[in-house]
Amino acid sequence: MRNQTSVTEFLLLGLSRSLKIRLLLLGLFSVVYALTLVGNAIILMLVWLDARLHTPMYFFLSHLACVDICYTSSTVPQMLANLQSPRQTISLAACAIQMHIFLALAITECILLAVMAYDRYVAICHPLHYVFLMNKTVCMKLAMTCWTSGFFLPVIHSVLTWQLPFCGSNLIDHFFCEMPALVKLACADTQMVQKVTSVGCIFTLLIPISFILMTYIRILATILKIQSAQKQRKAFSTCGSHMTVVVLFYGSAIFMYMRPESSHSPGQDKIVSLFYSIVTPIFNPMIYCLRSKDVKDAFLKRLQWYKL
Repeated sequence: MRNQTSVTEFLLLGLSRSLKIRLLLLGLFSVVYALTLVGNAIILMLVWLDARLHTPMYFFLSHLACVDICYTSSTVPQMLANLQSPRQTISLAACAIQMHIFLALAITECILLAVMAYDRYVAICHPLHYVFLMNKTVCMKLAMTCWTSGFFLPVIHSVLTWQLPFCGSNLIDHFFCEMPALVKLACADTQMVQKVTSVGCIFTLLIPISFILMTYIRILATILKIQSAQKQRKAFSTCGSHMTVVVLFYGSAIFMYMRPESSHSPGQDKIVSLFYSIVTPIFNPMIYCLRSKDVKDAFLKRLQWYKL
């Protein structure tokens, strides 16, 4: 389809038109964004500096921290700038880039969480083969697969979306260029985009979450067979952190992208988007730091070192 767009820029309606509420949100999300960057940067620093964290589990955790930093940075700076501006505009090119990067990082995190579940499965269900099955080369290949898949899989979504003609309203009822909100503005049939999105959700949401659930069923069965209560608690602790992150991220993403189109509402979509684009990235370092003794010990060790 030939692009007959007459729109040169989009106007983001944002979270509120009230100046007082926007200023309040500006302060709140500025703090949340800063904490997200600091929290995930601390995890990256600890995994890099502490030899005890040079294991596959923390290797993938460092990649999750990196994804979360990029993920939240793809939307929040633009949102903060718009909260200060009376005219919240974004160019066509910037909107296209933001949409693709956001989708790419979201898919990367989906696949990475599935890889982290596999790592826990091998560690708990096949401990004697763990060093061989999760060696450095395998971990590097799995990490590269997550990143490359994340950035190539949404290409077809981006191409199909930006082939649509945008010749009517340029008002996006959202705080960033998210695909569902953008597609609503197209003045052409969007069934092909919706079908591709549905297929994409199967590969990037349903298949990974099904894989995660199956691995955790096997993990749970193995943990229950462990005689030592202390080893059981340790296994539950490491798996519990990961499952908490999985529920937060996948739950909100599935609710956003896989519920019927007729049930979408701008207000509800914004709240859900806030949850998985801003809330989840700040919770991830908190969840792992609070539940992981190794991370807490490494953090306290660094604090004592800096005091000296």
